[in-house]
Amino acid sequence: METSWIERVFLSISGSNPIWQGLVGGLIITAFNTVGALAVLVWRKPSEKFLDAALGFAAGVMLTASFTSLIIPGIDHGGIWPVVIGIVLGVVFLDLADHLTPHEHAIKGHEGPEAKKIRGVWLFILAITLHNAPEGLAVGVGFGSGDIPNALKLMMAIGIQNIPEGLAVAIASLSVGMSSYFYASLVGIRAGLVEIPLALIGAWAVTVAGPILPYAMGFAAGAMLYVISDEIVPETHRKGHERIATIGTMIGVVVMLYLDVTLG
Repeated sequence: METSWIERVFLSISGSNPIWQGLVGGLIITAFNTVGALAVLVWRKPSEKFLDAALGFAAGVMLTASFTSLIIPGIDHGGIWPVVIGIVLGVVFLDLADHLTPHEHAIKGHEGPEAKKIRGVWLFILAITLHNAPEGLAVGVGFGSGDIPNALKLMMAIGIQNIPEGLAVAIASLSVGMSSYFYASLVGIRAGLVEIPLALIGAWAVTVAGPILPYAMGFAAGAMLYVISDEIVPETHRKGHERIATIGTMIGVVVMLYLDVTLG
């Protein structure tokens, strides 16, 4: 199969080592998140309807990528049961993290145990960090698998959906205590930084322990599906914008399918 120009450029930067590829992939998706977070400096008051549509788009991209870039390739690598076990473990891990870690949602409010000594802004940052973690892990696992075209599709998908996520985080942080647009943008950037070490960890884990690859792919997919169902979709439906958020989700699905086909 002919190597695409995107793959050639990426390999010229990252080299052939899957761990370095995971690191570069993590840096790239974090850069997309940074673009979204910095957008708040020039677009200070996007409508709630637009933000719900944008987050719906992010959910559609993540949903499709979970299957096309993680679950199906994972089954091809190791069969159905390792992937199913990985999905279950990913869901359980995120569910436990969601309930055991104190954090704050812009609309839903407080979740997890009480933590009176932690400011609301930091609880909000913890919430977004929890939600970004599976994305970085997924990219790292993708590159650790050695399937560069598939990993690039996953990286691009998560990078694209990180733009509206970064903007939404920056805007939402203003409602939980940030009075400065500059510092709100830094909150959005900071929340995305967790994707870099987790991408590195994901790539390293499947490189040094090849047999765990289908489990790791399932785990990353399960964690992302949990975030979509438990957090993103409910947040986009809380202010009466269900229809526009659903349309955004469908557009995200189509965009990811297009990337899946055109990037080979």
